[in-house]
Amino acid sequence: MAKTKVIAVANQKGGVGKTTTVYNLGAGLAMHGKKVLLVDVDPQGDLTKMLGQRKPHDMPLTLGNCMNDIVAGNEVTEHTEILHHYEGFDFVPGNRTLSAVETGLVNAFSRETVLRQYIDSVKDGYDYVLLDCRPSLGMLVINALSASDYVLVPVQAEYFAAEDMTELLGTVRQVKRQINPKLEVGGIFLTMANDTNFRKDVVKAIKENYKRHFPVFDTVIPATVRLGEISTKDKSIFKHDPNGKAAKAYANLVKEVQGIGERQRIQPSDLSR
Repeated sequence: MAKTKVIAVANQKGGVGKTTTVYNLGAGLAMHGKKVLLVDVDPQGDLTKMLGQRKPHDMPLTLGNCMNDIVAGNEVTEHTEILHHYEGFDFVPGNRTLSAVETGLVNAFSRETVLRQYIDSVKDGYDYVLLDCRPSLGMLVINALSASDYVLVPVQAEYFAAEDMTELLGTVRQVKRQINPKLEVGGIFLTMANDTNFRKDVVKAIKENYKRHFPVFDTVIPATVRLGEISTKDKSIFKHDPNGKAAKAYANLVKEVQGIGERQRIQPSDLSR
C-alpha cells in the first residue's frame, strides 16, 4: 500500500462546507476503492451527526477520549472508537469532550502533536485520513495541521474570502516552519457558488488571486438545495442525488484530491514567506 495521505480540511470561517466536503470526499474516495478514515476534530460533532450518530455527546468513546489517553500516557492497543460507515469508509466520532481536551492541551507536554500521535497509531491500512477541523485557529486546528501532510481549504465564493484566508495561511506557514515541515497546501477550492454573473466574477477573481501562490483546484462546488439536505439524510451526495450538479462537482474534487502530491511537485505552495 502507498503511504497514507493525511489531509486536514480547514478554514477558520464557519459555514464554508468543511464537514460536507469531508463526508463527500470520504464517500467518493471509498467509491474508488480507497481505504479511508474520517476523523471529527470539531467539538460540535457535526460530521459525527451527519454520519448517522445523532447524539454524539452521549457517545462513550470518541476522539476526545483517545487524545486524553495520549496526554495521560495510557497505552491503547484496541481502537474500538473507530466505527464503520455503510458507504465504505471508517470514522472516528467527535463531541464536546474535545473542548475540554483543547483547554487541557495548554499545559500538556508536546501539546501541538497529541493528535499526530493518535493518527500515527491508527493510519496504517488506510490510503487517506481526512480531518474535519472546527472553524477556528485554536489548539485543535494546530494539532490537525501538525498531523497532516496537506491542508485543503474550502473558500466561499464571495469577495471577502481573501481577507478570511490571510490568517489561516499564516497559521499554516507557522506550523510548517516550527512543527511540521512536510505540511503543504494541497488545494484551495471554491464552495457555495451559483450561476449568477456576479458569482462567476468572484470565482474568477479568487482563482486568479490565489493561483499566484497556492494550488487552486478547478472544481467549484455549487450551492444546491440537495447538498444542504444531506446533513439530515445520512447519505452522501453520491447516494442522495447521484446525477445532480453537486455530485458531479464532488466527483471532480475526488479526482483532484487523488492527484495531490503530483500537483504539488508541479506547483508547490508558497509557504516559505
